[in-house]
Amino acid sequence: MTRRTTLLHALSDFLLALFEVLAWWAVLAVLWLVLISVVDALELVLGAAVALVGAVAARAARRAVGAR
Repeated sequence: MTRRTTLLHALSDFLLALFEVLAWWAVLAVLWLVLISVVDALELVLGAAVALVGAVAARAARRAVGAR
């Protein structure tokens, strides 16, 4: 492998990981918004932050199971 193909593989892996985390984040954020009764600014920010934590944890868990 050349240096260029190594960089391209690293970039594609990064973009796939980023897309996966963003997809999980979107699903979890929408689920949060559906399950709360009143949406105000604080709950919107808190929901987005918690959804990001959940998205990173979901990716880590999926990678851990896939490595077996």
